[in-house]
Amino acid sequence: MQKDQVSTIFELLDTASIRLKKEQSISYIEALAEAGEAFFQANDRNGLLKDLIEKADFASYDHEQIRKAFQLAVLKGQKDISHPNRQMTPDTIGLFVSYLVNKFLDGQKELVVFDPAAGTGNLLLAVLNNLTAETKRGFASEIDDVLIKIAWAQANLEEKEVELFHQDSLEPLLISPADVTVCSLPVGYYPNDERAEDFELKAKEGYAFAHYLFIEQSLRYTKEGGFLFFIIPNDLFEGKESVQLKDFIKDHAYMNALIQLPVSMFKDKKHAKSLFVMQKKKEGLEAPKRMLFANLPSFSQKEAMVGVMRKLDQWFIEEKETKE
Repeated sequence: MQKDQVSTIFELLDTASIRLKKEQSISYIEALAEAGEAFFQANDRNGLLKDLIEKADFASYDHEQIRKAFQLAVLKGQKDISHPNRQMTPDTIGLFVSYLVNKFLDGQKELVVFDPAAGTGNLLLAVLNNLTAETKRGFASEIDDVLIKIAWAQANLEEKEVELFHQDSLEPLLISPADVTVCSLPVGYYPNDERAEDFELKAKEGYAFAHYLFIEQSLRYTKEGGFLFFIIPNDLFEGKESVQLKDFIKDHAYMNALIQLPVSMFKDKKHAKSLFVMQKKKEGLEAPKRMLFANLPSFSQKEAMVGVMRKLDQWFIEEKETKE
């Protein structure tokens, strides 16, 4: 049933996007943003999507199935997103991050989640859709106008309380600190030297690393004692430049986990990534007894995956015992 629902929603989004792409001479990804808005508003300006809007019943669709259908549509339009930092977070990673958020924040009834590099909103919405907390809401920032429009449409169609900011995420944000920050780190240089001067992790010479600044900015907008979950390049902590980053993190947070994602997920091993979890320091809190390190096998290798999940569960049990 759920598979059929994803297919049904994708067909609606895809057909609408193809029509708009042809009618307006725009890219598929831009058309998808327009289509998402039209379905949420239940109206389109020229009647081009009237039959599809009448056919759709988003109020009855499961929220995760809506997100997955959008993901399929975004993947189809991926060729329009040439910048590597604009690539969408794969579904399996989003779900694994959701699992970790629930484990680290088990028992909290209300959670506010922040994503400073939201893109189409896939990672943030995967987490919000799968949180076990009773009350959850989100904040997100994204500089790309097309991607944030898709995030807006998704959040509304999935009935999520999410406030979106269309801006440079490294500029000041008008939000209160979040309980949880999730972020697929944009990697590269930050060209705004004047703004970079406001960060401890500014470069001693030349442009600052944007990924360093995103980590610092994320800590600024996370509550003391809050958790941060980053998708990072495997070589983030390598090289002489990383000394500055490691010293900064030691001063402001406790490192909890570094989990390498399956190398098979990436076309080139050089682009392989890991999940890095840290907790912002707070008076009375202590660092974990030991940091969790793990290498995930391919998600399709069920037996190997079960073994790793047992290792993760055992780590959480041991850490809980040390704090009781």
